[in-house]
Amino acid sequence: MSTATVLAIAIPVLVVLGALALVASARRRDTDAAVGTLTRETRRADRSRSEVLDAEPEPVPSGREVERSAAAEQRVGAGVAVVEDAAPPAPYVPPDPETLGVTRRQFFNRSIVGFFGLGLTGFGAAALAFIWPSGGGGFGSKIRVGAIPDVKARIEDGNGFLYVPEGRMWVTEYPESALPKAEAVYSPPELAGMEVGLVALFQKCPHLGCRVPECETSQWFECPCHGSQYNQAGEKKGGPAPRGMDRFAMSVEGDVFFADTGIVIPGPPIGTNTTGQEAEGPNCIGSAEGHG
Repeated sequence: MSTATVLAIAIPVLVVLGALALVASARRRDTDAAVGTLTRETRRADRSRSEVLDAEPEPVPSGREVERSAAAEQRVGAGVAVVEDAAPPAPYVPPDPETLGVTRRQFFNRSIVGFFGLGLTGFGAAALAFIWPSGGGGFGSKIRVGAIPDVKARIEDGNGFLYVPEGRMWVTEYPESALPKAEAVYSPPELAGMEVGLVALFQKCPHLGCRVPECETSQWFECPCHGSQYNQAGEKKGGPAPRGMDRFAMSVEGDVFFADTGIVIPGPPIGTNTTGQEAEGPNCIGSAEGHG
């Protein structure tokens, strides 16, 4: 038999066998989809359910039997519960209408009022703290500068000037020889310091508020902003300032010198020159013009 003949017979046979295999596979899928396969657990559960259904049901007692059983239990006393006397009920207390009657709107209104009151309280406390005199020292309070001999020694160490930062002030010596003229110009709170040879000056220039530094060469105060100049007593010597340097109320307790930075006294008018001090060297800000 030739190879061609074998192929001619084998190919149709293979086609038929493949078709039969497809048909058999399709039928098996249809059967599985319709019936399904029971697992071992399913078969075991079915057997136990069948046994329960096949068992004979217990007889249900009749009504007479139930009544006779109840009467027998009452005679014997079995199953009778002893009920103790219950405590008297608590008196009825009606709920607080204020608590029950708070609506959402009332809650929000009261919350807003509460927060508003809290804010006003905080603002009032802050305002009082701002305007109330400070009792712990610092600017705005009565400052203890120190014992008079020590203060004068510190002024000498500073080449004629002592800066007290907590009081924002300069402290300089005031000559005793100038007191007769000072008594005609200055107030008692100012003279209290001058009489012991000291004067406490506010660091701020009365022109536009710049901090006035000292000039060691001229021994004056000279403002770097607009050129106002003052002698060591804070009396105006030149520049656009409307008056001399402001100063603080001074007092002496024993030998201790105090300056009350809560009391600012306006500086002396233009033309006041009780000490007669002129520049002792070159000016730091230029020549003094417009002397009063």
